[in-house]
Amino acid sequence: MKVLLINGSPRADGNTALALHEMEAVFHAEGIETELLHIGSKAIRGCIACGSCHKTGKCVFDDEVNAAAQRFAEADGLVVGSPVYYGSANATLVAFLDRLFYSTRFPKSMKVGAAVCAARRGGLTATYDELNKYFGISGVPIASGQYWNGIHGAAPGEAGADEEGRQMMRTLARNMAFLMKSIALGTERYGLPEREAPAHTNFIR
Repeated sequence: MKVLLINGSPRADGNTALALHEMEAVFHAEGIETELLHIGSKAIRGCIACGSCHKTGKCVFDDEVNAAAQRFAEADGLVVGSPVYYGSANATLVAFLDRLFYSTRFPKSMKVGAAVCAARRGGLTATYDELNKYFGISGVPIASGQYWNGIHGAAPGEAGADEEGRQMMRTLARNMAFLMKSIALGTERYGLPEREAPAHTNFIR
């Protein structure tokens, strides 16, 4: 099994990375392969709703989004980590996720998703809610831990002193590993849930 971890912080060795590394150690102990992508400092533009991806299966802007798409397709789980900027996720990460989830055509249901956030003080829960919406709209089961998944620290590495936050990351990783393994066993025995053809309606006709 494999988990893809996305670091949305521009600092590859900051507090968001610290949280993700805490999870990585647990995944490795559970026999799960990991890959960590640092995209927070990349020049990633937002979606322009051109619709090209519906025809080609990839984003018209050939950058880190398309490079990550195949890794996402092959992964059993996705962890998205973000620092908190003005009570929300890093804008670069949001642009990345908008295009990654919208442009990829492969089924995402029954992959397992988790969101983690790092902040000096406030805005963790708002960012946590923001990131989980990508999973919810795609039918991705959301892994939970023992609290809302956040860690506190300002200077890089300061979150190492947040023992409760680090414990939250470890608990989240164990729960996520269990959920991925359970879904794999359930799929083998029972198959995937039946899916109806999508019904799309507009509020204004």
